[in-house]
Amino acid sequence: MATRVFTGRSALITGAASGIGLATAQWLAAQGAAELWLVDRDEPGLAAIDLPGRVHRIAGDVAAPSLWSDLAPRLPRLDHALLNAGIADGCPLVQQDWEGWKRTLAVNLDGVFLGLQCVLRAMLGAGDQPGPPAGRSLVLTSSVAGVKPLANTAAYGSSKAAIAHLARIAAAEHARDGIRVNAIAPGRVDTPIWTRTSHFRALESSLGSREAALQSLVDEASPLGHVATAAEIAAQIGFLLSDAAANVTGIVFTSDGGYAL
Repeated sequence: MATRVFTGRSALITGAASGIGLATAQWLAAQGAAELWLVDRDEPGLAAIDLPGRVHRIAGDVAAPSLWSDLAPRLPRLDHALLNAGIADGCPLVQQDWEGWKRTLAVNLDGVFLGLQCVLRAMLGAGDQPGPPAGRSLVLTSSVAGVKPLANTAAYGSSKAAIAHLARIAAAEHARDGIRVNAIAPGRVDTPIWTRTSHFRALESSLGSREAALQSLVDEASPLGHVATAAEIAAQIGFLLSDAAANVTGIVFTSDGGYAL
């Protein structure tokens, strides 16, 4: 974009140390964001991020209510947020253990719920404060697995479907407040959430290389023949957060190379 459309604005991003979260932080900084609140349990990853402007690094588990209660008083105003932190793995439903189910739902859904409450309160409380005239906006990271039922994704797919609906509910509740809430549902993306899974490691081992494993994902899940990069998804999130999407709220933006067709 030719214009730095987020000049002077603030944004909070969870899962910010890698993948889509990091790419979105970089995209917003390049678009002039003045203040970024970056949340991740990966403290070394957060420390390694080098971005212009005021950058606050918050290391912790998004599923812990204490993280959000400690952070809330530090958010005097907030213009945008991406609630993106998540974990992924998969197995047949009958093999899903209870602890794995609870952990996936805790991080992916409870973490979004807690973050959404904190962010909305900050945005509502900042309504009379000076700042950029642009409307406030949030994006929640869902997944194509929350749109299309996929085998071996009982915990992950259920959490992501719930996130998509939570975004719609928040959008309905806060449209009159001038706060837009949307979700993005990526398909296969070249990010650590997938490339660190046991499934991907097995593909690498059996096919002989990372590139061959990625190509197998293309063949399996992208009619367009493309595995997205984190930067591509970040630009789409940036659109949903921006004034260019000022008339858009309560949608689930599917970016999956045609997999859900």
